[in-house]
Amino acid sequence: MEIEELQRRVDAWIRTYGVRYFSELTNMACLTEEVGELARVMARRYGDQSFKAGEGSDLADEMADVLWVLVCLANQTGVDLTTAVETNFAKKTARDKERHKQNAKLRKADE
Repeated sequence: MEIEELQRRVDAWIRTYGVRYFSELTNMACLTEEVGELARVMARRYGDQSFKAGEGSDLADEMADVLWVLVCLANQTGVDLTTAVETNFAKKTARDKERHKQNAKLRKADE
């Protein structure tokens, strides 16, 4: 699925089943909550914490929840995520095309 299609499908779902978008500030709070849920799964799966009995551990679902709310915010604020990502790639490439290759900390893992 292309990003543009994702934005259209989320918008159609909201208008069909969600009645309307939550306010931008509510969705920002929801995004923060979803990132926290993703962080919880990451901390338990890859960090030092362990899962509690009955606690969810679906990493893909938590990532999808973060993406969903981010797309909602983009739709609400008129951000074309395809254009935004392309612009971001160009920025990162111009800024970092040599920086990471020269980072001794990153090379240590390959040695």
